[in-house]
Amino acid sequence: MSEPTRLSRPARRGRAARFAAGLAVLLGLVAYVTVHYVTGSKGAPRCTIGSGSNRYEFTPEQASNAATIAAVGTSRGLPERAVTIALATALQESALRNIEHGDRDSLGLFQQRPSMGWGTPEQILDPVYSSGRFYEGLEKVPGYSRLPLTVAAQKVQRSGFPQAYAKHEPDATLLSAALTGRAPAALTCTADVKEGRPGDPARIRAELIRAFGEETAPKPVTPGAGSGAAAGGAAVTAPPVELSVPVRPTTATRDRRGWELAQWAVARAGELRIAEVSFGDHVWIADDASGDWSPARSKSTDGSTVRIRLAR
Repeated sequence: MSEPTRLSRPARRGRAARFAAGLAVLLGLVAYVTVHYVTGSKGAPRCTIGSGSNRYEFTPEQASNAATIAAVGTSRGLPERAVTIALATALQESALRNIEHGDRDSLGLFQQRPSMGWGTPEQILDPVYSSGRFYEGLEKVPGYSRLPLTVAAQKVQRSGFPQAYAKHEPDATLLSAALTGRAPAALTCTADVKEGRPGDPARIRAELIRAFGEETAPKPVTPGAGSGAAAGGAAVTAPPVELSVPVRPTTATRDRRGWELAQWAVARAGELRIAEVSFGDHVWIADDASGDWSPARSKSTDGSTVRIRLAR
């Protein structure tokens, strides 16, 4: 009986030592995460709308696609309800990802099928085109804005699971309120643009025009005098490229249109290499770990323009 007793004690001590070592590693990891959180270190880029239980968190890719869907809808003069229906549909069909596969030959954000006349594969994989085709179908549905979302979406999509659209309506409602400008500063995003290629003014201009129309063609902002030199005449890094996007009311007020453009820019900041967006007395900065909009030190624009500063 004594021999097994002698063997069991070291085994217990070994388990205790392994437990203590594992606990030490876990505590070290918790401390590491806590320190990085408190000091403002950023994790993977993310976007958020809402708060508490009424909150939707998504990736920059999803945010970019959602912003495109919303922009195409408002540029067609459609109401917010149409944008909500489109976003809920894309959430169900692709989780707001521009996927190159699906049931049979289905593709893209709305899982449209080339064989059913939605367009070529290349066209369907263009978010602007596919969004436009969805809205074309929706506009043909009599009284779509008064129909239950599942009914309106199903009349366009002809899905085998029409009730599945309903579960996405709360998130789609949050998204559409922000991305159509009704909920100012509601979209918060983090973006890492410190390293990599600089922002391309020509690409941003092209993307704005494709999504919103020629009236949003931005103009470069002329740097202030002396901004390229420090005191004493020493040369410093060239100032960041800035663009000024005109805010011209369409079917909405100027303030709402401005927020629509500003939050579109934030949603697409990572993809388009945007470092800062400002509208009115609010500013969003990619370097801010919170991703929130903040009050500007001085009013950045008079409400007639949205300022976009590109990464360099």
